[in-house]
Amino acid sequence: MTDPQATEESLPVGPAGNREWLRAAALLFAILVLWDSAALVVVPFMILLSVLPVRRPAAFVVAGLGALLIFGFQSRDSGLWYMELAWTVLVGGWFAALTLRRPDARLLHRGLAAVGASVVVVAAAFLARPGWWGVVDWSVRDELTTGAVQALGILREVQGSEGLPPGFSDTVYGMAEAQANLFPAFLGLATLAGLAVAWWLYARLSLAQDGALAPLRELRFDDQLIWVFIGGLLLVVLTAGEGWTRIGSNTLVFMGVLYVLRGAAVVLFVNGGLSWIGGIVLALAMLLVAPVILGATLLIGLGDTWLDIREKVRTSVG
Repeated sequence: MTDPQATEESLPVGPAGNREWLRAAALLFAILVLWDSAALVVVPFMILLSVLPVRRPAAFVVAGLGALLIFGFQSRDSGLWYMELAWTVLVGGWFAALTLRRPDARLLHRGLAAVGASVVVVAAAFLARPGWWGVVDWSVRDELTTGAVQALGILREVQGSEGLPPGFSDTVYGMAEAQANLFPAFLGLATLAGLAVAWWLYARLSLAQDGALAPLRELRFDDQLIWVFIGGLLLVVLTAGEGWTRIGSNTLVFMGVLYVLRGAAVVLFVNGGLSWIGGIVLALAMLLVAPVILGATLLIGLGDTWLDIREKVRTSVG
C-alpha cells in the first residue's frame, strides 16, 4: 500500500509548519460558525486511524478524548445528533477510501470528492424514502428555532427592563429561517473544514509531519466545477419550483464560498501574502464594505477558472 503521507502537500518539518496551527484554528472557527459539531472532526479522524498507518500511539489517545466528547458529553435527546453521526461516518468513510485510492491527490480534491459522493448517496436515500428529508429538515429547523428562542431569552435577561430594539426579534428569527433553508450548504462547507482538520490531526499526531494544510494562496480545485456553480445559478434564475430553487441556492452558496476563497488565494499569491497591518485594514474594510470585497474576490475566483492567473504570474516571473 502506498504510504498516504507521501503526497504533494507534504512539506519538510520547519518553522513554516508552525503556521499550520493558525490554519487549523481558522478551520475550527469556521466549523463553530457554520455547524458547531465536534463529530465533523472526530469521526473522520477515528476512521483515518482505523485504515491508515499509525506510527505514534498518542493519536489514539486524542481520538479517545474526542470520542468521549461526542459520545459522553453531547446530548443525544435530539434525532439531529444521530443524523450528524451518520453523515460524518459516511463522509469520513469516503474520505478514507479516496485517500487509500489516491494518496497523492490534494486535500481539497479528496474532501470535495468525499462530500460529493456522500451527497449522491444521501440524495438516493431521500429519493427512495421521501419522508426522510422532511424529518431531517424539520429537525434542523426545530434546533435552529430553539437556539434563537434561547438566545433571545438570554438577551432579554441581560437587557432587563430596557428590552430589545424594535424588530430585533424578527431579525433573529429571520436569520434562523435563512440558516435553516441553507443548512445543506453550511453543512457541506463545515464538513470540508472538518475533513481538513482531521487530516491535519492524522498527519501531525500519528506521523509527526507538517505540511498537511497548505497555505490559502495555494488553494485551487477542478476547473470543471464551474458548471456546478452555473447549474445552481440557473436553478435560482429559472425558478423551476421551491424545491429546485432551494437546491440551486444551496449550490450557489457552497460553490460561491469556494470561489471567494479561490479569489482570495489569487490575491494573496499575487501580493506575496498579507502583513499584520494588511490584515487589520482588511478586517476594517470587511466591517464597512463586506459585499463589495466578497463580490470582487468571487469574480476573481471565477475568472481564475479560465485565466489561471497564478500560472501566468509564475511564467512572467520565471
